[in-house]
Amino acid sequence: MNQKSVAIQTTPEQTDLKLSPPQTLFERIQRIHEDIARRAFEIFENDGIPFGRDWDHWFKAEAELLHPVHMSITESDDTLTVQAEVPGFKANDLEVSLEPQRLTISGTKETSKEGKTKEKVIYQEHCSAELFRAFDLPVEVDAAKATAKLKNGILELNLPKVEKAKSTRIEKKAA
Repeated sequence: MNQKSVAIQTTPEQTDLKLSPPQTLFERIQRIHEDIARRAFEIFENDGIPFGRDWDHWFKAEAELLHPVHMSITESDDTLTVQAEVPGFKANDLEVSLEPQRLTISGTKETSKEGKTKEKVIYQEHCSAELFRAFDLPVEVDAAKATAKLKNGILELNLPKVEKAKSTRIEKKAA
């Protein structure tokens, strides 16, 4: 597999992202799957153990544990541009893995709880501190020439397309 890390530009100089080898990526996916399965079973038990609602429990657990990554992909003649919403994540929280026809974005941000208050919590929402998104690209890209920048919670990746070899006509000559 041909993988490349992509640099994210947050200031005039660039910061390298962590490269995820395939085995590490597989282990991370396996851990996320196990966490979602565990939480889905807890929801199943708390819901009174009704059968036939497996997907409802799974999707609810997934929504609780993973931050959604909203994406936009645009294409020009020579480039794919991917914009991913990653609010609250810094460049060193994100990992981008790029193969010729596959892009994976993952990240974990550290969250710290402030000191305890004496107030009673009536209602509280939490946003997940972990994200994961992997998808196949519609065309083959040149991972070595890819660039990325992170600005205002938007990760923008510019992925140059692989140039196809141009066919040339060869004239036949008698020997």
